[in-house]
Amino acid sequence: MRLTLPYLIFFVWFSIFSCSSSVSNPLNGKHLRVIWPSWSGNPKVLLGPLKGGVLLDYLSARFNFTHEMVPVEGGLEPTVGRGQLNYLIDNQCDLLINNIIPTVSRNKNVDLTIPWTYDNFAILIPVPDETANINAVIKPFQWPIWLGLGVSILCVIIALNTIQQFLDQPSKKETNAIELGDDKMVQAKTTNYYIYVYGLLLSQGGPCESKRLSIRLVAGVWTLATFTFVQAYSSILFTYVVAPVNRPLINSIYDIFDNSDINLFVRVRTIDLLIQKNDTTAIYREIAKRLDSKSNSRCAYISECIQKVTPGSSNIFMEASSFAKDAIKVEFNKTGKCNLQFATEGFATIVSTFALPKQSPYTKTINQGLLELQQSGIIDFWELWFRPMPPQCNGKPPNGNTAPKKNSSLSFKNLTGAFIVLLVGLSLSSLAFLFEKIISIREHRLGRSRNKVRFAGTK
Repeated sequence: MRLTLPYLIFFVWFSIFSCSSSVSNPLNGKHLRVIWPSWSGNPKVLLGPLKGGVLLDYLSARFNFTHEMVPVEGGLEPTVGRGQLNYLIDNQCDLLINNIIPTVSRNKNVDLTIPWTYDNFAILIPVPDETANINAVIKPFQWPIWLGLGVSILCVIIALNTIQQFLDQPSKKETNAIELGDDKMVQAKTTNYYIYVYGLLLSQGGPCESKRLSIRLVAGVWTLATFTFVQAYSSILFTYVVAPVNRPLINSIYDIFDNSDINLFVRVRTIDLLIQKNDTTAIYREIAKRLDSKSNSRCAYISECIQKVTPGSSNIFMEASSFAKDAIKVEFNKTGKCNLQFATEGFATIVSTFALPKQSPYTKTINQGLLELQQSGIIDFWELWFRPMPPQCNGKPPNGNTAPKKNSSLSFKNLTGAFIVLLVGLSLSSLAFLFEKIISIREHRLGRSRNKVRFAGTK
């Protein structure tokens, strides 16, 4: 009896454990029919999670079941033809491994698992080309400041000339040797004031020859004002000169609402589902209006949308970041160039689930396996494993906070504005020189003709 009791306890415990394990694992020894769009037997145009194969292998090993692939021809919910969800509804499939966005209508027809991955909609934009930084010279100041500066120049010149003419009114001849009162000296002083005002503004300086207190007060005020203007302009100008000459088309989804030239493209049954779920949100309504404004803004496949996002165009494409990374990699492998990149900010976090037939006895067990995978963190590791992005084309926008590997010199496109100003100045000076030369030749000829007449009169 003493030996029989321990064996009896062990037998009862083993029986209970065996019963509980078989009850907790309804998949034990079962054979499932599985749909995985990325399976090699399906058309390559179908999109599915790349790591769906290892997920299925883990679940089958964890819960001891076998499986077979069900070939499909259509997408999840195609507008025409039979979709993948129809196989579940018709009980021709036991498990659908796909990136299924949970909706109320889908939950009524099939069993949705817990979210197995979290993603967001990324915005693919063409990599911007380098553009000439023409406006760098005028960018430091806004137009009201430039307008105020021009008015100030006119006011100072008018004030100096008015004061000079008023002070020279009583007498045409000044006792001061510096300030002569004849007309030629008054004209020379006026010219000197023009040179003085512009010279200070261009940091060239210049003496104020007048000894009059009122003129010196105006000159002193202008000196302080030009010092402030020049220092502010010079300090801000450097920022615009070294600014990147390849500015991105947009930085976030909100930028498209301010620019009607930008064309937004999406894949059918993706962002549209979020719009239907959030039709009361202002930004979703704006996106819907932008999409509805053009008939070809929705594509059946990612490849169709990617073909429209070309360098130099104003087309952008919104897609889940995982599929967008695949598109960047495919484009890079095809062309050898990095023609696509992400906008700085993504949009709308999304979750993806698997699906089983309605009231499936395996739903709870599949949820348990997905929770274990999420707890281990291996799903994120598989993402890096299956989507290795080329380092020179990882889709991330340039980050200004990261230090460059080597010091980059300024290119001609950074200083295009300065060279344009120099070209305009040289052109004006050449025209002025030609004009003065023509006048001098004319005066020289008139002088020679006068001398001939005068010489003939003396005879």
